Amino acid sequence: MEIDEEKIDEAVLALLYLTLHDGGRAWKSFDWDAMNRLHEKGLIENPVGKAKSVLFTEDGLKESERLFQKFFAKDS
Repeated sequence: MEIDEEKIDEAVLALLYLTLHDGGRAWKSFDWDAMNRLHEKGLIENPVGKAKSVLFTEDGLKESERLFQKFFAKDS
């Protein structure tokens, strides 16, 4: 099976929104490769370090919310 890393990255970014706290931070308990790709795309700050959370960039927070609504919100 071939994995679509773009879909993985979108799902991880959407799930990061679920753990949003402190005005732009999210818990970083996801696959390290996906977190590194999100950082390379400019959506989160560098995930490497002792902190248990990661800071969204402005664009990353907007995209995370959009994807969260796309994947997980019920249609009204």
